[in-house]
Amino acid sequence: MNAEHEWRGRRFFRNSRRGMLGGVCAGIADYFGFNLCATRFLTVIMLLMFTPLVILAYVACVLLVPSDRKLAAAAAPDPGFRQAMRSNPAGTLADVKRRFQKLDTRLARLERYVTSSRFNLDQEFRKL
Repeated sequence: MNAEHEWRGRRFFRNSRRGMLGGVCAGIADYFGFNLCATRFLTVIMLLMFTPLVILAYVACVLLVPSDRKLAAAAAPDPGFRQAMRSNPAGTLADVKRRFQKLDTRLARLERYVTSSRFNLDQEFRKL
């Protein structure tokens, strides 16, 4: 995937695990890839310069932007996988390895097709 696709798929969440008050600065730092300390420092500087606006924006973000904990609760791991890992870790890991090998085989087959002359011929027929 390219960087543009990753940028579009990214969403802004408050990071309540790394946050001090509401997790807004930590969420901004995570979203843009900034240093958390630098983000907090800039927020304090902005707070000193534009106090009412920064307070209003921060409170609005706390109220309107969802927390990453809600995201984590919605995307909980498969409980069957956890139970299988506890009961038979070697068998479960072997199953996961087998699945990845099948995916790797499919990907290799796809790469061979896309780089073949047959792919170019099929593309030309589709254009007709």
